[in-house]
This record gives sequence, C-alpha cells and structure tokens, in this order.
Amino acid sequence: MTNKQKSVVAVIDYGMGNLHSVAKALEHVADENTQIIITSDPATIDAADRVLLPGVGAIRDCIGEMHNTGLIPSIRKAMAEKPFLAICVGIQSLMSHSEENDGVDCLNHFQGTALFFGEAHKDYDGSKLKVPHIGWNQVSQAIKHPLWKDIPDNERFYFVHSFYVVPENKNEVAGTCDYGLNFCVALAKDNVFAVQFHPEKSHKYGLQLYKNFINWDGKP
Repeated sequence: MTNKQKSVVAVIDYGMGNLHSVAKALEHVADENTQIIITSDPATIDAADRVLLPGVGAIRDCIGEMHNTGLIPSIRKAMAEKPFLAICVGIQSLMSHSEENDGVDCLNHFQGTALFFGEAHKDYDGSKLKVPHIGWNQVSQAIKHPLWKDIPDNERFYFVHSFYVVPENKNEVAGTCDYGLNFCVALAKDNVFAVQFHPEKSHKYGLQLYKNFINWDGKP
C-alpha cells in the first residue's frame, strides 16, 4: 500500500449526465492513486483535483438543473482553478447561448453559440443527412494539446447530438468534424477542455482521452 494521497476526479452529478458509464470509463484508466467520485456536493467538487462535467438531454434542463442544485458557483470555480473537462451537452453548456428550446443563456465560459443542424440538413452533394448526428465520425485535431496525447489525428469518436458549437474565438477550437459542414467538436482554453463526442462510448481512444485528462496538469 502506498501512503501517497489520492488524486480525486469529481464527476459532477446535477441530474443530467450518463454518470456511471463515465465514471466506469475513468476508473478503467485510473491508477491506484486516483479516486473517481460522482458527486453533487459543492465542497467535494471544490476540493477535487480535477472536475468533469457530463451532460445529456436538452440544454434548458441542463442549465436549469445546474441552477437548481446550486452547483454553478462550484463549476465556475473549478473552471478557474483546475483541470476541467466537459463532454457532450457539457460543451454546449459552456457557450454563451444555445438556440435550443427557443434560446437558452449558458455559462459563457466560451463566447459563442450552439446551433441546430436543422431538420433539412444536407450533405455536400445535396443528399439528406439524419439529425441527430449519431455514430462514429472522424475528429481532426486543430491544435496540439495534452488531451490529444497518443491519439492519432482523424481518429473516430462516437457522437449523439443535434446541436453544434460555434465559438467566436477560432483559436479556442481544438478539434473539428465533418457532417454536411465542418464544425467544432472540441474547445480548449487554459485549464478547460470540452468535447462534443462521448469518450466513454469511443473505445480505445476515448479511454485514452480520459487517461490523458487524469494525468493532465491543466496547462495547454
């Protein structure tokens, strides 16, 4: 047994994430000195070494539950201070605004908007594309980043979403994908990284991204 204090990764439970599959994936790649905790307790989140914000469902419900649970101050504090990862609807919640649910103001960590693909979304050849965008798609890495470590460029990840983020600052784009248009699927700013895809459903390289997060010191 080691006497080394365990590093804690807090998976935020605000009632809107696939928490257990995310936690299981993190546990799979964590070493004996890392503890994964699912929590809705602000003090536990504040004390954690790293914080992960999951999200599934509609953005109005996600932002509403963050307010209802009183977790927004802890989320903002974590984004200001420690390695922070947001996934799926989590990335949309970090934008200024989403046009989902007739328009929802979000957390405004990344300036920009989440837009709907549209019911009539089409491929470049004019053929209709299904919305939501579901399944495997290639992610092109726009920058070098610690969370892309040991993940080949243009590797495939698993998506389930109808909205995509459009950041105002293109320098914050960390990854892009193509689905009838080229759109942002990863954002990075200082100690915050966010992805549209589901790492826990993305097999080998999704697990590698989680491993990279557990080992990340929060520096770009």
